[in-house]
Amino acid sequence: MNEVLTAADMASSSSSSAAPRGGTSLPTNLPLLSAFLAFAVAQFLKVFTTWYKEKRWDSKRLIASGGMPSSHSATVAALAVAIGLRDGVGASSFALAVVLSVIVMYDASGIRLHAGRQAELLNQIVCEFPPEHPLSNVRPLREPLGHTPFQVVAGAVLGCVISLVLRSSA
Repeated sequence: MNEVLTAADMASSSSSSAAPRGGTSLPTNLPLLSAFLAFAVAQFLKVFTTWYKEKRWDSKRLIASGGMPSSHSATVAALAVAIGLRDGVGASSFALAVVLSVIVMYDASGIRLHAGRQAELLNQIVCEFPPEHPLSNVRPLREPLGHTPFQVVAGAVLGCVISLVLRSSA
């Protein structure tokens, strides 16, 4: 007998023998690689920007928050740009990444910046307490929590550049 195969039969047979759905593997996932690389480069640069500003090497800047450039901004900007390059700016994934980026950058230069300034002020107040005061030996609050708007913009530009460079080298 002659068998007739339809397009649906061909699609179902080829998809069952193909690789699992989900698309690309980790090494070729441009958005993920861009985001991780942007974060790492921004954190690495903080050591040098601290040295330039304060004339001292501080290896703790590799894992600390705050400072120049904003690694959070670099990460989300790299992610958004890489998604836009891969899926197009009309994709829902790009819209989601842009909204996430705006929220993260707004938080870094607004709420977290002011929380850090409040921590600095509270630490000064606690230092002025007499030694017998119950709060005089409280561990100081972390101060460098947020970023200035310039640090956020610098991080965002860094993230965009990293995504564009990775895209052109792929």
